[in-house]
Amino acid sequence: MSTVIVDPDVTAAETLNTALGGLAAVLPSLDHLRRYLETEPLVTAVIVGASLDQDAALRFTESQRVSRPTLGVVLVRRRVETSLLREALRSGIREVVAERQLSDIVDAVHRIDELARAMLEQSIDGPPDPTGETLGTVVTVFAAKGGCGKTTIATNLAAVLAAGGRREVCLVDLDLAFGDVAIALQLFPAHTIADAVGMGASLDAAALESLLTPHSPGLTTLVAPVEPGIAESIPAATVAAVLKLLRRRFQYVVVDSPPAFTDHVLAAFDESDVLALMTTLDIPALKNLKLTLETLDLLNYPRDRWRVLLNRSDSKVGLVMSEVEKTLRVPISAEIPSSRAVPASINRGVPIVLDDPHHPVSVAIRTFAESHVVPMSRVAISKKIPKDLRTDRRGLLRRKAKHT
Repeated sequence: MSTVIVDPDVTAAETLNTALGGLAAVLPSLDHLRRYLETEPLVTAVIVGASLDQDAALRFTESQRVSRPTLGVVLVRRRVETSLLREALRSGIREVVAERQLSDIVDAVHRIDELARAMLEQSIDGPPDPTGETLGTVVTVFAAKGGCGKTTIATNLAAVLAAGGRREVCLVDLDLAFGDVAIALQLFPAHTIADAVGMGASLDAAALESLLTPHSPGLTTLVAPVEPGIAESIPAATVAAVLKLLRRRFQYVVVDSPPAFTDHVLAAFDESDVLALMTTLDIPALKNLKLTLETLDLLNYPRDRWRVLLNRSDSKVGLVMSEVEKTLRVPISAEIPSSRAVPASINRGVPIVLDDPHHPVSVAIRTFAESHVVPMSRVAISKKIPKDLRTDRRGLLRRKAKHT
């Protein structure tokens, strides 16, 4: 959410900007504003200064009220008269404030921002469905240690769930810095999840659809950015908004996440019905999984959503399965064997579950999907996690990091 001040009087504009904490963009005319809005979709509040023509301000606001309903205009005048208030109301101006009432101007901007947020949430969540429509199931595949085969499992799980087109599935690459989904599936996407940021409040189902890249019958992808350094410019709120929209469009959404508890990952966890937690039979991976489970407990993620997958489970490394479960204090939901066929299928860009459906790896992934993911779509799960609890989770995580 951002604010723009439009006023040819530099001194007056600077006074307004100082009252707003110096964070607003300052433009000299409405023509400059129109061009600015074409490239800045996150602007929610426009303050029209007292030096600008009143009729031009009213015409501008009326032109924006349909095409950009989240944009709120505050009209600043040297004198506020009753006749002006009537005209402003008809044109769609949110508030008219006297030039010297700086605190009232700041309060007006805050109210506009809150309304814009509420409108965005409403467009994402939609009104309550009286028919009790079931939203799609979100599965986030996570491993705190790299090299556990997370992307391989995520891509194959999504392909299994799609079932050759019998279900609609979207695979989301949330490893925003080093995502490999596009490479693993040999995709050449025209758009990535980074393009959702520029859509701002106009992000809706139709806009998001334009960012998706199809793979095979029933399986669609939303891939990670290809440019380095883009990850930091993608807000966690955008990730949450994207997942909310996708679960209304697809029966299943599979998220391939990076090996870290980032804000993006926590946003995905908040939306997930199943947390597929990956590990392998080596001490570093098991140690990281144990820390992951402790962290999920600390952050109050329900245990009934946890599923532990042991990849390369037949590795002969001297660890016994029963001892692993005893140490972790959670059951192993799936044991996926190792096979040279897996990297071979990755090199061909075809998930092994499609390349060889009867392969032991394919059977293990399909069994996990049918036993632990599909049943979750039939269970009424609380989708919403209170905003204050999400904020507290992030605070807890950061405090934990400081003491480790």
